[in-house]
Amino acid sequence: MAERVSASHILITHAESPDAKATRSREEALTEIEGIRKELEDGADFSELASSRSECPSKSKGGYLGGFGRGQMVPSFEAAAFGLDVGNTSEIIETDFGYHLIYRDE
Repeated sequence: MAERVSASHILITHAESPDAKATRSREEALTEIEGIRKELEDGADFSELASSRSECPSKSKGGYLGGFGRGQMVPSFEAAAFGLDVGNTSEIIETDFGYHLIYRDE
């Protein structure tokens, strides 16, 4: 059976992100996601922050992306998700879509 991971994420886009409606610069987006990461470190709930702050449609599900296998996500996102232990949150990951924090659900 192929390896799979179940994860949630928070996405903050910037003006250079494809399809982004954001007007903030990359630096402003990075500052914003760093603030979210700090909130998580201080005990905030990942799902609640994803629902209120993420710029991905998955925000309606607390950032939940469901399960996925290798080769289904962009490489840096996939590497981070598969590298996490269950219940842990990634460092900030940058993709063409913007900045992400990833939480490994199961």
